Amino acid sequence: MINHKFLPKRIILVRHGESAGNIDGSAYATTPDYKIPLTPDGIQQANLAGKQIRDVVSDSGRVGNWKACFYVSPYERTRSTLREIGRSFPRKRVIGVKEECRIREQDFGNFQITERMKVIKETREKFGRFFYRFPEGESAADVFDRVSSFLESLWRDIDTRLQYDPSDDLNIIIVSHGLASRVFLMKWFKWTVEQFEHLNNLNNCEFRVMQLGDGGEYSLAVHHSDEEMQVWGLSQEMINDQKCRANGALTEKCEWYLDGFFDHLATDSDDGDDGEFEDCSTEKIDS
Repeated sequence: MINHKFLPKRIILVRHGESAGNIDGSAYATTPDYKIPLTPDGIQQANLAGKQIRDVVSDSGRVGNWKACFYVSPYERTRSTLREIGRSFPRKRVIGVKEECRIREQDFGNFQITERMKVIKETREKFGRFFYRFPEGESAADVFDRVSSFLESLWRDIDTRLQYDPSDDLNIIIVSHGLASRVFLMKWFKWTVEQFEHLNNLNNCEFRVMQLGDGGEYSLAVHHSDEEMQVWGLSQEMINDQKCRANGALTEKCEWYLDGFFDHLATDSDDGDDGEFEDCSTEKIDS
């Protein structure tokens, strides 16, 4: 990862509150996806999430020098979620808000006919959620590409555009959608497609806290428990990786999931024992 001079203490990913489309799929047949509103329950969820996130970024009120910067998907349900979350944040604590199209919902096509979408989603489950592209829409792989582009812009904002006192704890809060949040984490932590396929979606207004660990790496394990990560679909290997990042042991053990690709190969102790291969190098390269 690039060595930035000042890093946010946390990056928090939030899914929007309950929308009309979450409780009645037929809403998409008459209303464009980006105009689907929150339900009254969704508004309450967002209001509660604001209080919970405020509690996280202030360490339950113990930290006085903290600031927040928000990024939000342009959809009505995410913008409304942000407005409710914002009620818990004094204006002096917010250093910026930016609408960001690249963290919008996966495009499922234009108007969605309920029965047709049911068949299409069943097909997606058979084909694979990451690579399956909706007719006239996107695949999760497409979302991954635009979220990756957003990440590059996010670092530029942190490095050059966000004006804040380095002594403040900066918190980046991204109000988006379930899939966009999952591929954000996939990109960040270099999860494989197979690992992505086992991830569960965030509930409405559920959030994930990526917090700097002792070694200067972001990790889900700083704020979240093993049990939570298991429920989200992280394997034990992925959880161990999060712990490495949290406790500063990244350089010692975290190995980019080598066992998933090289478990069938000989170990170092077997290297060259049978004398089958000659050493053609002129000098030894330290591993």
